[in-house]
Amino acid sequence: QLQLVESGGGLVQPGGSLRLSCAASGFTFSYYAIGWFRQAPGKEREGVSCISSAGGSTVYADSVKSRFTISRDNAKNTVYLQMNSLKPEDTAVYYCAANKFYYCSGSVPLLTSDFGSWGQGTQVTISS
Repeated sequence: QLQLVESGGGLVQPGGSLRLSCAASGFTFSYYAIGWFRQAPGKEREGVSCISSAGGSTVYADSVKSRFTISRDNAKNTVYLQMNSLKPEDTAVYYCAANKFYYCSGSVPLLTSDFGSWGQGTQVTISS
């Protein structure tokens, strides 16, 4: 059974850092691009970043570019999202999702319709 499990969320002060992890099981992880999305209260789900199946191509939303870094370890079936210089507006539930293909769309915003399976999310709160 395909499963994606996020971890690493928490409460951090502005300017701080967090690293989220997305552990996958139940499918051939290395065949698929993986994305990170987030959803703040009262807002639509927003694409944050995506990484291709082999890790050679990445996409970032303009709001996180230069602050967030996506990476993956196919030997561990895990994707990471390193988040630096965090801002209060980064507060949201963060979800990872498996793309339907091995590549990410080359443009932003990322489309939820390109992703077929989702994790349960991890809360990230940026507050002093």
